[in-house]
Amino acid sequence: MLNYIHWNIEPEIFKIGSIAIRYYSLLFVGGLIVSYYILKKVFIKENMPLEWLDKLFIYVGVGTVLGARLGHVFFYEWYYYKNHMLEILLPIHQTTSGYEFSGFQGLASHGAAIGIVLSVILFALVQKKNALVFFDKIALVIPLAGAMVRFGNLMNSEIIGKATNLSFGFIFERVDEIPRHPSQLYEALGYVFTFVIVMLAYRRLKDKVKPGFFLGLMMIGIFTARFFIEFVKENQESFENDMAFNMGQWLSIPFVLAGIALVVIMRKKS
Repeated sequence: MLNYIHWNIEPEIFKIGSIAIRYYSLLFVGGLIVSYYILKKVFIKENMPLEWLDKLFIYVGVGTVLGARLGHVFFYEWYYYKNHMLEILLPIHQTTSGYEFSGFQGLASHGAAIGIVLSVILFALVQKKNALVFFDKIALVIPLAGAMVRFGNLMNSEIIGKATNLSFGFIFERVDEIPRHPSQLYEALGYVFTFVIVMLAYRRLKDKVKPGFFLGLMMIGIFTARFFIEFVKENQESFENDMAFNMGQWLSIPFVLAGIALVVIMRKKS
């Protein structure tokens, strides 16, 4: 008999009234904090003003959360939110007796990516600097932050994989009794691998390529991993069941192509 891994972690660490502190929230915020300190070392080493980093993180933090939320709303559940507009930007959920605090239970990584792109462009316009310089810096830490978010998904027993008979299959007891691919772990490990590759490439090539190269390298790694891991993930919404590729895969393709274009174009220094 196969020894599957039984997973039944309580998502909430503790709760005060109707407000709960979850592992997911701590990992999400932790990813931003770790990313900040890594970039702080990069900025200091390259003699870039730390004031830029502080402002950049405000832009990116807002863009990430807003983009992730709106991405989930419009890519996956517009059929619900078009009739519950208050719930789009407020952490509440409508019940038969009114509204209750629920936290933001739907965030989409592709929406976060779009939010980050727009926020960095806006920051660069305000600072009157080359946006690609800042994109390359952010690209160093996005994979690590993304990995921590996927560990948060694991703690929530969400974004689960398809059924499997592999010995390391997870039985997410909060969902059902079926052994499944731990797709959250697959994706997290893919992101960690991308983080290592991008950091090593940055150390060796930062003076040999044009700005934008490392952004492209990160996009290739992140979204190629996402595309293939989607094959062992359960679709998030029922409308995806009749699609050749699911929504996550279709949204990943443009990012991979854009990443390849950036790497090819920026591979040599002027």
